[in-house]
Amino acid sequence: MWSMKFMRSMLGLLGWFFVVTVIPKVGAGELTEERCTELIAELQPGKDAIWRSIPWKLSVLEARAAAFKQDKPIFIWAMDGHPLGCT
Repeated sequence: MWSMKFMRSMLGLLGWFFVVTVIPKVGAGELTEERCTELIAELQPGKDAIWRSIPWKLSVLEARAAAFKQDKPIFIWAMDGHPLGCT
């Protein structure tokens, strides 16, 4: 009999085959200027997005001065490498 691990592997392989071969052909189609404009509008965050209420600073010195005045800590998100390939 086939083991459960083998069956899971085959099911996963079948799933990936479906995703790679069938799904792109179902909804693909021409990308018109109108459809592109619709997609851009759909992908934009809403005006009520909570992160918009945070007073973001691009300058560390400006953020430090504001944090000092308000007696608050600074949260710094720092990464190195390519932004799409967290290295």
